[in-house]
Amino acid sequence: MKKIYVLDTNVILTNASAVFEFGNNDIVIPFKVLDEIDKHKKRQDGVGLNARSIIRTLDNFRTKGNLHRGVRIARGKGIISVRDYDTGDIPPGCDLESADNEIIGTAITEKKNAGNRKVIVVTRDINMRVKCDSLEIPTQDYIPNKIVTKIEQLYTGFIKHLVDDQVIDQFYAGEDILLDKEDVKISANQFVMLVSSSNEKKTALARFINYNMPLKKTREYKEGIWGLKPRNKEQMFALELLMDDDVKIITLIGKAGCGKTLLAIAVGLQQVLDKGTYQKLVISRPVQPMGKDIGYLPGTMEEKMRPWLMPIQDNIDFLTGAEKGSMDMFFDQGKIQIEALTYIRGRSISNAFIIIDEAQNLTTHELKTIITRVGENTKVILTGDIEQIDNMYLDATSNGLSYAVEKFRPYDLSGHVTLMKGERSKVATLASKIL
Repeated sequence: MKKIYVLDTNVILTNASAVFEFGNNDIVIPFKVLDEIDKHKKRQDGVGLNARSIIRTLDNFRTKGNLHRGVRIARGKGIISVRDYDTGDIPPGCDLESADNEIIGTAITEKKNAGNRKVIVVTRDINMRVKCDSLEIPTQDYIPNKIVTKIEQLYTGFIKHLVDDQVIDQFYAGEDILLDKEDVKISANQFVMLVSSSNEKKTALARFINYNMPLKKTREYKEGIWGLKPRNKEQMFALELLMDDDVKIITLIGKAGCGKTLLAIAVGLQQVLDKGTYQKLVISRPVQPMGKDIGYLPGTMEEKMRPWLMPIQDNIDFLTGAEKGSMDMFFDQGKIQIEALTYIRGRSISNAFIIIDEAQNLTTHELKTIITRVGENTKVILTGDIEQIDNMYLDATSNGLSYAVEKFRPYDLSGHVTLMKGERSKVATLASKIL
């Protein structure tokens, strides 16, 4: 028997196309949800995009029929309608100033009128699911499209590969070593540890380009970049990609203190100030909620963004020895620029080394908006910790950074490294592990 799904606001703001995902079952959108959506339609982020999109979708349905009585979603799909609740259906003690309670009231009214059909509330709000269950209203979570089903499945950019002992000797001797498709499945710019089949302690680190090119030796960067030397193999891999001008899109994922942002800034300063490969270093990070107008803060855009970019300044101070005025000097020269992601749409940024920090708080739409702004001779670095997400509509497997890691994986102009070990301090490493 066909079911009736009552959708909460957070479902639609997570994915405006959710109304098309319930097969031949009917969809009810509570009238209160329209009020809630209206509050978000002016946001310049993925949430605002979804709000505007569902409004257009409902307006299109309206032209085909009556939303109160219901409109066929599509051939083979159910009926979508917008309904309110009967006041008498609200349980005693429920505060009607709560949007959740009004939505639950709509579900109760639908249940009363549904006969034998099952009415299910779909919500991402845990407390709302608890409320529904206490009122004997069936409820379920809404799980958005995920690029991978589990965080452990996310591409790390590194693989171990067992080889004959002499292969490692040949590699160190400078001979060309090619990998076979039949032996190992590997992506462009993925790092590989060759491990001897007779002695697991005998290894060699290399970067895979493609099956027609020999493995490339990884540099150790013993001299360091702006005084920064890699402390583990993952940091060495990151520097390898960051210093390669042919790799235009790089994703770096890791927990707090692993050095992902510091490494990116060090290479950015070196490429802009020392080598002149790029004209400017552009740095930004999402302001939560992304797209919120920062106009309420005093000063210029750089001054308004400065509080959000204090971690960036800390890293630059560390690299420059915290010389007084060094940050302002770079700004004055136009070598370092602060960009608000809110206003990046419509621009074309060329000849730049771009770092987007905390990219795990970006939706796929916001990420696309940023990357499609990239002009000629520009390199984009996306850094973040997918286990620390501030955007309530995203998780470790559905955020823009995770999408970028997986979607760009097959292409040779991109590269990815997951940094495993914290290097900030013993205290920071322990805290990120146990807290």
